[in-house]
This record gives sequence, structure tokens and C-alpha cells, in this order.
Amino acid sequence: MTLGSIPKIASADGMIRHVFIKNLVLESLIGIYDFEKEKEQRVRINVDLAVRETGQPIEDNIENVTSYEQLTNGIKDIVQSGHTNLVETLAESIAELGLKSANTISVRVRVEKLDIVSEAESVGVEIERHSPFI
Repeated sequence: MTLGSIPKIASADGMIRHVFIKNLVLESLIGIYDFEKEKEQRVRINVDLAVRETGQPIEDNIENVTSYEQLTNGIKDIVQSGHTNLVETLAESIAELGLKSANTISVRVRVEKLDIVSEAESVGVEIERHSPFI
């Protein structure tokens, strides 16, 4: 499979499941300025994973799927682990977490700072990373 042919969303033909976290809002110490290092600010995080289906029955068992709960808890741990200078760094850490599962083909992460530019709803970055095993 070439990178150009990687599905961006769920695909029945490609046996790809779309696992996502939408609009997770957390308090974070993030930013390069002194005032951002002293007071938490809100960040909104969106994550989309393309996950290869195994073809095995799910059997209504959480062990047989990619858990968005585990992913959410991992994101919370990353955000709460201390100060981060750049939204790019936070996005890369979240992408790395998403790619830890052997079944993950790709991950797209959007990190938005919600309170830093008063004239804008949000500012931030979106990245996409692919598993090195595809």
C-alpha cells in the first residue's frame, strides 16, 4: 500500500475503521510566553485514526477494538504532564500515542488554543502521521 492510497476515513473495501475523538477540551499549560507558563488555557483536541480491521469478530469485547477511552486517557496524561511550549509538540505527542497500536494505519491530530487570540475562535495546528509499518 502506498501512502497515496491510504484511506482518510472508514472504508468497507479497505477494511478500515474510523476511530475518533471530537472536540475534547482540556486545560493545559501551553505556550512560549511567560503568562502562558503561569496560567492554564483551554485547548481543543480532535483525533482521527484509520484502524485496520482484523476480520475477526468483535464479540462485543473491548479487547477486540481500538479503545477511544484509552486514547482519551492517554491524551489527558500528555496534556497534564507539564508545560509544553508549542501546539506542534503537543500534536506530535498525541500522534505518537495514536500510532502505538499495531492496527493503526494513520492518525490525524488537530490542536487548537481557544483563548489566545480574542478575534479568532481558535488557532492551532493539524498534522497527519502514518504508521511506519504500512
